[in-house]
Amino acid sequence: MSAWISKLGIITVFFFIALQAGGKQDPVEVPRVGKTVSADKVEIVYTIQGSGETAVIFIHGGFADRSFWSNQVKPFAEKYRVIALDLAGHGESGKNRKKWNLPAFAEDVRAVMEKEKIQRAVLVGNSLGGPVALETARLLADRVVGIVAVDTFQVFMNPPASYFQQQAKAFRSDSAGTMRKMVRALFHTDVDPSLHAQVEKKMLKGSTEMAAEFMESFATYDLVESVKKVPHPIHCINGDLIPTQVEKNRLLHPDFNAVILPHTGHYPMLERPELFNRHLEKILSELTGRKKEKKKGKKETGEDE
Repeated sequence: MSAWISKLGIITVFFFIALQAGGKQDPVEVPRVGKTVSADKVEIVYTIQGSGETAVIFIHGGFADRSFWSNQVKPFAEKYRVIALDLAGHGESGKNRKKWNLPAFAEDVRAVMEKEKIQRAVLVGNSLGGPVALETARLLADRVVGIVAVDTFQVFMNPPASYFQQQAKAFRSDSAGTMRKMVRALFHTDVDPSLHAQVEKKMLKGSTEMAAEFMESFATYDLVESVKKVPHPIHCINGDLIPTQVEKNRLLHPDFNAVILPHTGHYPMLERPELFNRHLEKILSELTGRKKEKKKGKKETGEDE
C-alpha cells in the first residue's frame, strides 16, 4: 500500500509540474473533430478549435485535405474560432457524392457553418478553395466578413472550356501520371523534396472520377460573374509561379488586394508558414476591424445592422 501511495504522489507531483509549465488548461484550446452532412447527405468531417467572435474557415484545394492547414489551426485559434474541413471526396469526408461541382462543395462549407452556428466568418481558400469560398459567400453573404484566397485568383477570367475538358480526359486516361505532372508544376524546382513527396502522396489518393467530373464542371463555371456578385473584400496571398494581375482584377472587383510571397509555389501555408501566418494575421485584423467600424457607423446613424 505504501508503495502505491508513493507512486500516486510522484504522479501527482508531475501533474502539478505540468500544470505550472503549461499554465491553465483551457478546454477551448483542445481541437475537436466534428461531423455533419452536406445538402446531398454526404458526411463532412472538420476540426474546430478556439472560441473567438470571428470564425476563420480554412478550405483546402483540390485533392488535398484539412491537414494542409496544420500550420495555421493552432496559432489562429488563440484569437479566432478556427475550422478546417475536408470537402466531400477528400480526407475523412464522405466520397459518395453523385455530382461533383463548386456549388456542391460550397454546400459542404455551409453545412459546417450551420452545424457550428457560425454567424461571422472569414473564408480562407487555397486553389480550388478560392472559388468554393466565393460560392459559399454567395450562399451566406450576411455571415461572411471577407475572403482570403491562397495562390488562386491570379487573374479574374474564364479559361477556355477546352482546357478543362482536356484535363478531365487526361485524368481518365492516366490519373496517376496526370497528378504527378500537376504536382511538379505547383512548386519551384528547388522545393524541399520531402514537402513535394508529402503533397504528391496525399493528392494521389484522390478519386479519378471525382477529378474528371469537377474538371468538367469548371468548363461551365463562370468565375467572372461569381466575382461580380460577391460584395465582400477579396485578399490574395499568392506565390510567384504565376503573376497576379492586381490592377486588372480591381477593374472587376475594386475591393481586391494581393500579397505576393517571393520564390513560393502553390502552397504558401506549407512552404513558408511563418511568413504566410504574419500576412494572414494582418489581413484578418483588417477585415474584422473593418466590419466592427461598419457596425459602429450604422449604430451611430440609426441604421439597421
